[in-house]
Amino acid sequence: MSDTVRKPMSEPVRRVEIFTGAGRRRTWSVEQKAAVVAESLAGAESVSAVARRHGLTPSQLFGWRRQASGRSVVAQERLSFASVVMGTSPIEIEFGGATIRVSTGSDAATLRAVLQALKAVA
Repeated sequence: MSDTVRKPMSEPVRRVEIFTGAGRRRTWSVEQKAAVVAESLAGAESVSAVARRHGLTPSQLFGWRRQASGRSVVAQERLSFASVVMGTSPIEIEFGGATIRVSTGSDAATLRAVLQALKAVA
C-alpha cells in the first residue's frame, strides 16, 4: 500500500493558456517592434520580463534590439591596422660615460659594433 497523501496546492494557478487550432506565426509591425525594444531599453525591467509580458522569448527580443542598433550577428566590422607614426628624434644611449645618439634608419650591425667597442674600452 502506498502512504502517499495528496494535498491541495497552496498557490492558485496564475495563468492557463489554451491553444485551439493550428498555431501560426505572429507578425509584428516595425512600430510594434520599436515600441517593445524601446520598453526593453528603458531599464525599468529586465529584458526577460518585457519579453514575457509581450509573449516573446528573450532571444527574440535581443534579436530585435540588435537589428534596431544596426548590428547583425553575421555582419562583422571591417578590421584594419592602425597607422604607426615614428618619432624623428634620435635615441640616446649612455654607456660608460659616453653618450651615443642613434638616428632613425641606422644599421643594427654598425650599432652593435659600436656598443661592443665601448664595452671593451669600459
